[in-house]
Amino acid sequence: MKKLILTTAAAALVAGMAFAASHGNVVRMGTEGAYPPYNFINDAGEVDGFERELGDELCKRADLTCEWVTNEWDSIIPNLVSGNYDTIIAGMSITAERDEVIDFTQNYTQPDPSAYMAMSMDVDLKGGVIAAQTNTIQAGFISANGMTLVEYATPEETVAAVKSGEADAVLADRSFLAPIADGDADLMLLEKQELIGGGVGMGIRESDGELKEKFNAAIQSMKDDGTLNALIAKWEVGEQF
Repeated sequence: MKKLILTTAAAALVAGMAFAASHGNVVRMGTEGAYPPYNFINDAGEVDGFERELGDELCKRADLTCEWVTNEWDSIIPNLVSGNYDTIIAGMSITAERDEVIDFTQNYTQPDPSAYMAMSMDVDLKGGVIAAQTNTIQAGFISANGMTLVEYATPEETVAAVKSGEADAVLADRSFLAPIADGDADLMLLEKQELIGGGVGMGIRESDGELKEKFNAAIQSMKDDGTLNALIAKWEVGEQF
């Protein structure tokens, strides 16, 4: 693990130097594009959602120009470190493990309760199979609490696993699961919820301290004037600040 951290730190330094030298005010914003309402691809084929609107406003306040890049979740941190984009803004919870490899801005959402969704209200969570997306705080929580975990690459696959009977329930952010349950009579949210992680922030390479501070200042200004709370309420991504 130590060797991995040193390797990624060296790659981040090179990527950060490249960013400073060649990009000027253009910042490539890396997101998944598959986790509504945080981020998704709309009918026009463009990145949309809470984080698209938030990111564009943050760039405006920081006097930066956003360019949006999509990347699969499982490789989203390595591709930030290697320089494929300059930030992660993808519903990523701030955790100590991730913070060993990359840096984070201050959080722009409070911790969002994680919910279980199943096809029956009396599903046995302890004895059953629980689906979660790979490399998420939910997957880590399931494993740490002795439940049987089955992991999938995308959020859609976790829901499909419940529908097909491959899993008894899925654990994910409540804001992602609630609209799905509302629109499908076969699926329901369980009363039990888990509070995991320290809120969602932007991932930044360790070497890009100046960029981190610019976004920190922009996030704080949105907290101070109430516009961040307005976006949180509009997109229903958790509790307001």
